[in-house]
Amino acid sequence: MILEYIDHPAQLREMSIEELEILALELRTFLIDKVSKKGGHLASSLGVIELTLALMAVLDLPEDKIIWDVGHQTYPYKVLTGRKKGFDHLREKGGMSGFPKRHESAYDAFDTGHSSTSISAGIGMAKARDLLGQKNRIVSVIGDGSLSGGMAYEALNNLSALNSQMLVIINDNTMSISESTGGLNDYLAKIRLNSGYNELKYGMKDSLARMSGVGERVDHALSRAKKGLKQIVLPTNLFEDFDVTYVGPMDGHNLPSLIETLKRALKLNRPIVMHIKTEKGRGYEPARRHPSKFHGVEPFDIRTGKPLAEKKSKSYTDVFAQKMVDLGAEHPELVAVTAAMKDGTGLSPFAKRYPERFFDVGIAEEHAVTFAAGMAAGGLHPVVAIYSSFLQRAYDQMIHDVCLQQLPVIFAVDRAGLVGKDGPTHHGAFDLSYLTAIPGMTVIAPKNRYELRAAMEYALEQKTPVAIRYPRGNAWKGLKEHLAPMETGRSEVITEGSEVAVLAVGCMVETAVKMAELLHEQGIDCTVINVRFVKPMDTELILKYARSHDLLVTLEDNVITGGFGQQVDSLLKDAQVDCDCLNIALPDGFVEHGTIDELRESLGMDPHSVCLKILNRLKG
Repeated sequence: MILEYIDHPAQLREMSIEELEILALELRTFLIDKVSKKGGHLASSLGVIELTLALMAVLDLPEDKIIWDVGHQTYPYKVLTGRKKGFDHLREKGGMSGFPKRHESAYDAFDTGHSSTSISAGIGMAKARDLLGQKNRIVSVIGDGSLSGGMAYEALNNLSALNSQMLVIINDNTMSISESTGGLNDYLAKIRLNSGYNELKYGMKDSLARMSGVGERVDHALSRAKKGLKQIVLPTNLFEDFDVTYVGPMDGHNLPSLIETLKRALKLNRPIVMHIKTEKGRGYEPARRHPSKFHGVEPFDIRTGKPLAEKKSKSYTDVFAQKMVDLGAEHPELVAVTAAMKDGTGLSPFAKRYPERFFDVGIAEEHAVTFAAGMAAGGLHPVVAIYSSFLQRAYDQMIHDVCLQQLPVIFAVDRAGLVGKDGPTHHGAFDLSYLTAIPGMTVIAPKNRYELRAAMEYALEQKTPVAIRYPRGNAWKGLKEHLAPMETGRSEVITEGSEVAVLAVGCMVETAVKMAELLHEQGIDCTVINVRFVKPMDTELILKYARSHDLLVTLEDNVITGGFGQQVDSLLKDAQVDCDCLNIALPDGFVEHGTIDELRESLGMDPHSVCLKILNRLKG
């Protein structure tokens, strides 16, 4: 076993090609074994093992820098940078993150978790190096899926202008999380099929190099004529049109070729794009055949590839998915938009049933929102389904293109609140703060699966923007008997008490109900209110219960800053109501990874902890 003796990436620079190829096999075996037990991002990591080995065999890490776009593919890199033991506690609370983290290792050059950022970060590092007079090399690795994000092109445009030494590697596996779509995917497909330009260009260069005297002059003349040569063999090359040297496409699993090309590319003092073709899930047949399913997995049986734990209940995403199909049959004006997350957001059934009314725009949340706004202005009723943490990227578009015009766009905000093991880059911790800050946006947080369906029906009746936010995980079946009609800005009283009134938002209603039972055991009557409409706020009801109870408690799975609780505080202050108010929310900080139950307990947001906080407040 070579892998067990690897403690430092410098060891790879001394290894033969044969040893590196053996190490690639061992890495695949190691990762399949560890992820099968802990879960995580497997298919992406299996696809970049040879690339990772080639980079580490050529670069002087951590002096040289690698920026991994998104970070789903960094497991091989973590193994080879001294973190093998960390896989025993991968994505567990207090354990190793599934993404690059600067505080975790000196080898992680930049924190990533969202897509399309690596080229921008790499250019920044390259310019810092130049201004500080340093000589280290900068490599940004970006997937073809991430290239559908506009930020990547802003960076490419800037890359040629700054003209710093930097290598951009396009990891082209024809996938993001789902299959890549759109014009860029079609363009890359043409390049994959037409490698004649590079074969001709580099074949001529090698031949001319052997021609003493005249070869160099002819090469210079050909360089000036390269655009004409390029257009004869390949009609256009987007990257060279950005005035960036392009190399590829090449086999991303051919170690000797990768290493030799990297050595040559890194010697050149200019920006270079290196295009490699890889296979997501390579080396593990279930992941190779079903890369989307093995993008992010729970523990599974290695032999069959099937999850170890059976799915026992529908998730909120499942409930949303079925309701979309049902509503689609009733409303021909209903269309659906997602940003490369057809499966993750539950829109696959809708896409299959109504393909002409489904649009996957790639990893382009900003475009998704304005595209939806255009469809709404044209008479359709779009539903934009995006994870809470990714919707942050389209904040300006929600303000300027949707709410300013009061267009009827429905935002299905999935993964709201704590998401668990993916950690701070993926927690939907800010959506109540940023959504309620926008004038004209109605914000609904359903308490259970039944209210989610009702909220979608309500949203389709509106002629203005509506955001419905719901969490990851099983859709609660509790309080089925409590389903008051959806009226704009009206909350729902679940239980009536006299001492403590709890205003619970969304999935925190379940916590409030369980907490109220604990308070009852202590002889304290508790009113539980399902807030339901976070905006517009039910001011009349809130003031009524603030005046009639000793303590008002707000309970939300959103950051405390700018959240529902602080808005209630402002309401009480403006109305001059003298009522003690306790805000329970996520802290003003970034929450690390762990299971949702573990995180809630550590943050004092589980039923027992909330009960203790209320008892202490009443005593104080």
